[in-house]
Amino acid sequence: MTKKDAIQVFEDRHVRSVWDSETEKWYISVIDVIEVLTDSANPRRYWSDLKIKLEKEGSEVYENIVQLKMKAPDGKMRFTDAADAEQLFRLIQSIPSPKAEPFKMWLAQLGRERLEEIDDPEQGIERLMEYYHRKGYSANWINQRLKSIEVRKELTDEWERRGIQKGQQYAILTDIITQSWSGLTTKQYKQFKGLKTESLRDNMTNLELVLNMLAEASTTEISQKERPESFDDSKKIAHRGGKVAGAARKELETQTGQKVVSPLNAKKVLKK
Repeated sequence: MTKKDAIQVFEDRHVRSVWDSETEKWYISVIDVIEVLTDSANPRRYWSDLKIKLEKEGSEVYENIVQLKMKAPDGKMRFTDAADAEQLFRLIQSIPSPKAEPFKMWLAQLGRERLEEIDDPEQGIERLMEYYHRKGYSANWINQRLKSIEVRKELTDEWERRGIQKGQQYAILTDIITQSWSGLTTKQYKQFKGLKTESLRDNMTNLELVLNMLAEASTTEISQKERPESFDDSKKIAHRGGKVAGAARKELETQTGQKVVSPLNAKKVLKK
């Protein structure tokens, strides 16, 4: 299975998913779907009870559930139950929810859009711009965010060339870069902004995005020049790349007398 992790959004709720390019299917976290449909405080328990019920009924739905690694709330890659659209349609029949029909429509649209994006990648960018516009982000912020995605992609491509493993090793290097420029780990940064499962980058100010881009772009440039052969070497380079942006942050704070790392998040900004 050639996989690509992604976070989808249904009614402002994050749904973890993995795209399998060989079968051209999305595999979506069952726990996330249950949380969206039921608003359960304990979706894992709900799913556990539902599995027992389905098994007693002789349903084949559970037999076709697969386990895939997806990013957990703590940032680590962990195995979780996942299902493709066909299995989810069947599973949803067993979950009483007023959101069932809208979710099924969203699920069908998701599959169509991904296939269209493969044929025309610009459609993916346009949809992302539309999403941020609907959320109320400024045009300037959206441009910065799209550029940050490009910079991030160049960095992860470089890590892949150096044999860095996706998941935990990517998370460790990202954490080093973040702490080196901002003075906070990714977890501390999210706590500072009052975030839980929300994307940190989607809650950065323009200036935070720019410095984060500088940190990641600097890491990419150093890595391309030095061609590290071990994970430890890449960790040192991540620290050095982050320090480039860290020095810029400190100098700017000296010049303006204001802190760059801000407790502002999207909810606070977009309410204004």
